[in-house]
Amino acid sequence: MARRPDSSKAGKGGRRAASRPAPAGTERGAPGTKKRRAQPSKSASRKPSKPSKPSATAPGAPALPWDRLRWRCDASTLSFESTAEIEPIDQIVGQPRVNAALELGVGIFQHGFNVFAIGQSGTGKRSQVLRAFNDRASREKPGYDWCYVHSFEDGDKPKVLRLPPGQGPELRRDLERVVEDGFAALQTAFESEEYQVRREELTEDLRERQQQVLDDVRERGQQKDLASLRTAAGIVFVPAKDGEPLGSEELDALGEEDRERIHKQAEELQAELQKGLRQVPRWQRDLREQLRQVGQEFAEIAVGSMFQELQQKYRELPEVGAFLDEVRKDVTTNAPRFLSRQGSDQGQQAASKVVQGAAGASLPTTVAEAAQYRYGVNVVVSHSPEGGAPVVYEDNPTYGNLVGRVDQVSRNGTLTSDFHLIRAGALHRSNGGYLLLEVRKVLQQPFAWEALKRALRSQQVRIESPTELQSLFRPATIEPEPIPLEVKVALVGDPFLYYLLSSIDPELDELFKVVADFAETMDRDAEGELLYAGVVAHMAREHGLLSFSRDAVARLLERGARLAGDQRKLSVRLRELEDLVREANHWAIEQGVETVTAEHVDSALAAQIYRSDRMRESMLEQIERGRLLIETSGAVVGQINGLAVLRLGRFTFGRVSRITARVGLGEGKVVDIEREVNLGGPLHSKGVLILAGFLLSRYGRDLPLSLQASLVFEQSYGGVDGDSASSAELYALLSAIAELPLRQSFAVTGSVNQLGEVQPIGGVNEKIEGFFDVCRLHGLTGEQGALIPASNAENLMLRSDVVEAARQGQFHVHPVATIDQGIELLTGLPAGELQADGTYPKGSVNRRVHDALRVMTDRRLELMRQASARTGARR
Repeated sequence: MARRPDSSKAGKGGRRAASRPAPAGTERGAPGTKKRRAQPSKSASRKPSKPSKPSATAPGAPALPWDRLRWRCDASTLSFESTAEIEPIDQIVGQPRVNAALELGVGIFQHGFNVFAIGQSGTGKRSQVLRAFNDRASREKPGYDWCYVHSFEDGDKPKVLRLPPGQGPELRRDLERVVEDGFAALQTAFESEEYQVRREELTEDLRERQQQVLDDVRERGQQKDLASLRTAAGIVFVPAKDGEPLGSEELDALGEEDRERIHKQAEELQAELQKGLRQVPRWQRDLREQLRQVGQEFAEIAVGSMFQELQQKYRELPEVGAFLDEVRKDVTTNAPRFLSRQGSDQGQQAASKVVQGAAGASLPTTVAEAAQYRYGVNVVVSHSPEGGAPVVYEDNPTYGNLVGRVDQVSRNGTLTSDFHLIRAGALHRSNGGYLLLEVRKVLQQPFAWEALKRALRSQQVRIESPTELQSLFRPATIEPEPIPLEVKVALVGDPFLYYLLSSIDPELDELFKVVADFAETMDRDAEGELLYAGVVAHMAREHGLLSFSRDAVARLLERGARLAGDQRKLSVRLRELEDLVREANHWAIEQGVETVTAEHVDSALAAQIYRSDRMRESMLEQIERGRLLIETSGAVVGQINGLAVLRLGRFTFGRVSRITARVGLGEGKVVDIEREVNLGGPLHSKGVLILAGFLLSRYGRDLPLSLQASLVFEQSYGGVDGDSASSAELYALLSAIAELPLRQSFAVTGSVNQLGEVQPIGGVNEKIEGFFDVCRLHGLTGEQGALIPASNAENLMLRSDVVEAARQGQFHVHPVATIDQGIELLTGLPAGELQADGTYPKGSVNRRVHDALRVMTDRRLELMRQASARTGARR
């Protein structure tokens, strides 16, 4: 059985032991645990100076009160004891725009008004769209049944039949029964004495006519003393006497004139015979036609009433009636021919011809089986008449799974197909209803995206082999008749894919006119909190979980605000909330209680972090052992602690990086080492260029900048992007110019513009917590803290241990709005405002920076004059 998270045995430095997560209801390394102080690393080239302690009168922005570092949900304000008392909410909350878009999308069934739902992962796009589809579909009539049947005009082009829901299988059964019963009736009819007598009469008449021709010629020959003989070469005429052919002696005795006369008479008789025999093929054709008519007559008598009954049943379906007429004609036409060969080799060959490409092992070997196959019905889609409109979610939208396919089987070494091998796709199954697809999966499948657009554009589903789309040679296969398409399609995907497709594919906006844009947050007010509680109640009821107490719901609300990164918002990425709800339920069951409490929510959170934070633990260990050089005390010139965010899977944590700046004489260029070695992203490079603009606008009005500066993230071996460290880089740069040490007890985050205003950034909670962990590792002194943009103050949802340390005065969070406020905190000196005479007050940071730049400019000009003088002397 799984252990409940517990860390009563804490490792050194306040870090959890590797065997289990932190105890329920506590945060990682809460104040009061025993810590091990790691000595900050010292550089051989510089010595940290002792920092001055901050005081109430120290310049810079004051620290935020501890109670503003995290919004706490007062459980007593919730109007219920547990979620068992409230109505579950089975819908996505906080999405009014989405609800309006889906209402329009499912309500207007016009061409092109399909839905594209966009939003980040976990916002419930798929479930919300499916819920809207199912709700609408339950009030609509079911879709049609679609069937493929043999085409008697062109066997390679099967016809499609549309039937009311549920009647497709019924038609197949009815036709199977009629064919089976009709075949038995046909056998009886063709074995009857009446049919045999009619056939014999017609055959005997042909024989008599043929014999009459021979008799007439023989009689004329006898009149001319010529007798007819049947030889291998046919019938010949020879001289005769009294009806008997002459012997050889008698023939020799004939004169030349008699011979000539007999030969001429024989030729005349032979021509007359040939003339009569030339009528025999026509008589035979007439006989076959008469036999066919007789067979049709008897077949019509045998099966006519059956088909009349079936046609009467489907009289309101003209397409079905026309098909039954064709079947009836084909049966009455072909039945005599095949039944006359029943059981013979020719009968099996005839069966094969009837099938025209039957499937391998299932190839009919008898005429009866061939009839069932030829006149069968392939029901590719069928719906229950009691259900609503179809709603289909296709998880694997390959080309064939979307538009259908025609299977092929090997028969005598050759791949063959027939209408029985037609398979429906998602567009067929959802026809008359709703289809949901994930756009990323559609785009990953060859030809699927184009096939989907082609079907929506033409409003029909045409089954074609993918090989036809990539080859100039068309394989031998059947061409099923296309099916008319009336479907509402919804694509779900992230915003990046939508905007990318919209920019490169003009058909997207024509085919998906309704965009449902899912927000990631909702307002946190009394109504929003109650809605959130209703969602938790629904999750508990849907998954058979325990009820949640109001203090547990309060903790979940706090977690929602933390995920939203805003004290005034709640996250609607409910996938993470649902996972937390399930895990909290697990820990409650482990304790054997009947209600989930805040303690169990804390246990689940601790377990989630413990499973994911191995990399963070490793980084802290590297800092503790002095392998990653981070200082949290003292003051150093041109060095500052910058804050960044790392995301590994679903776990996000803050990372502290040492940023250093060095300056010297130059031409006013700030060198970004990360960019020079191709490790800096475009946003980071932009931030560094902004620094140069700030220096130029503030200090370069009355003198040219004559410095060369370099900035680097120390011990950074991967890519660096984003501008959230630009304020920290500027502080380090000002410190290096003025040779003013910066307090290492502070870490900085925030971007800066050319006016010196500090701008908001993301991940502020993780960044602060990352520096707090390092400070706690080294030992909290009460002087440590983080500088954040003032506009990020409402985004603070810090861990409980960080808030507690702030309450005890061991850690501070300072909101700064300008670079001047930040530099005052970092140096302990006033920044200094520009005076009317264009100078800064003495002793201020800006004055020292300006004076240092002037000295560098003067020195550079002096060097240039000396170089010019040396050049003139040489001349």
